[in-house]
Amino acid sequence: MAKEDRLLLEMSGISKSFSGVRVLDDVSFDLRPSEIHVLAGENGAGKTTLIKILSGAHTEYQGKIFLEGKRIRLRSPQDATSLGISAIHQDLAVVDSMRVLDNLFLGREKTRHRVWMDFRSQKARARKILEPLGISLDLEAPLCDYPISVRQMVEVAKALASKARILIMDEPTSALNETEADRLFSLILRLKQQGCAIVYISHRLEEIFRIADRITVLRDGRLVGTVRAEDLSPEELIRWMVGREIRQQFPERRAHPGEERLRLEEFFIPDPSGKKSYVVEDVSLRLRAGEILGLAGLRGSGKSELLNGLFGTYGKNVQGRAFLDNKPFRVLSPRHSIEQGLALQTNDRKGTGLVPGLSVAWNIILPSLGNYSPHGWVQEKKTDSAARKKIEEFDIKVSSPDQEVGTLSGGNQQKVVLAKWLQTQPKVLLLDEPTLGVDVGAKHEIYHLMNNLTAKGLAILLVTSELPELLAMSDRLLVLHRGRVQAELSREEATQENVIRSAMGEGSIEREK
Repeated sequence: MAKEDRLLLEMSGISKSFSGVRVLDDVSFDLRPSEIHVLAGENGAGKTTLIKILSGAHTEYQGKIFLEGKRIRLRSPQDATSLGISAIHQDLAVVDSMRVLDNLFLGREKTRHRVWMDFRSQKARARKILEPLGISLDLEAPLCDYPISVRQMVEVAKALASKARILIMDEPTSALNETEADRLFSLILRLKQQGCAIVYISHRLEEIFRIADRITVLRDGRLVGTVRAEDLSPEELIRWMVGREIRQQFPERRAHPGEERLRLEEFFIPDPSGKKSYVVEDVSLRLRAGEILGLAGLRGSGKSELLNGLFGTYGKNVQGRAFLDNKPFRVLSPRHSIEQGLALQTNDRKGTGLVPGLSVAWNIILPSLGNYSPHGWVQEKKTDSAARKKIEEFDIKVSSPDQEVGTLSGGNQQKVVLAKWLQTQPKVLLLDEPTLGVDVGAKHEIYHLMNNLTAKGLAILLVTSELPELLAMSDRLLVLHRGRVQAELSREEATQENVIRSAMGEGSIEREK
């Protein structure tokens, strides 16, 4: 058998159910040595369940798994690690307050005589792992001193410290900018050359075709097919994933500018970490009803900080003037902002967007709970009716409104976040990465929703790290550089070249008067 045809891993007839609902149905998947095999599909297709079975997180399932021809049964993640299978999930399993060195050997610390920590041996092993990967770090520094991209690299190195032969990567670039993602791809290709086999999950088509050797697509828990990447077009991949043809990546955008909704004048936001500096400096902007104003800029430019500062996330310690519907608006707190007609969808769905242990219904009505408890008593019939209406309106896939929101797919969770904020009936919607970690079908639904909302007069301030999305969905763009407005671009002026040049601080374009 040729080396390229030899199987390192084979999963055969894998099925899995939760509470009687089948989420995987007779799925087969295999992996060859030194291969990057992309696992694709919409949110809820079964990808995460399949890799959790492979990594030992789900132990009850039907089917067979073979590693190098020998049947295995994984009883825990430790079982998988001992066999050389490591998973890197979207939520990194690192401890930011601990040293880089400690994170690399977390749970696998080297000791002498099973009693004393052998830091010298750990440091030698760490350097041996990091150097071939082209990573130079201060092993004594706390991990929080480094950006998310470096922490991602540490997670990869941590897997290699356990001598991983199979590396599972679930949306590894979701929190990275383009430069950081390029660095990660270089690392992935280096690992492939060193003999590591990689299972890669991504919703970004450009990533899939950039690095994939083969692609396997799941839909509704079933296997659609497996094919070499070079034999599948992006259009065909989308059709495999969603079961229908999506003719355009982005729907047509028609602006509906009306009366002024929001105005900022000489707005300053102090660094929330306590440093004596500003993360947003002297920003002025105007946002009209029916308009989407995009905020562009590199990581650290102040985009998300502007949204959070305006919403009151950092408290009332901001400077400058703000007006909502031409009336002075004071930044005090998130509650005050909600009452005045502002809503913020953050870029951290699990950390600040949802309460995972609560039901879908409770998550939807939480920000507007005061409307359903006039005397401190919750009117359950009204809350249930309101939640069901939003579930139907947003086509959220749930077994019932009482289902825990944390059990939903990423796309459906994102719909719940949007539904809960629109339940507050805002005048201005602040969107920070609205399509982060969702599939192409869910993205389309969110784009159409944004168009429908602005057609009804809602004003949207949009932040997204996906430049094509920003250009397609924005009526105007403000480009930030180091907390300041570098340029204001009309839809016609907003080319990728102009945006990137301005984001890097290379010249400026006159702002609209």
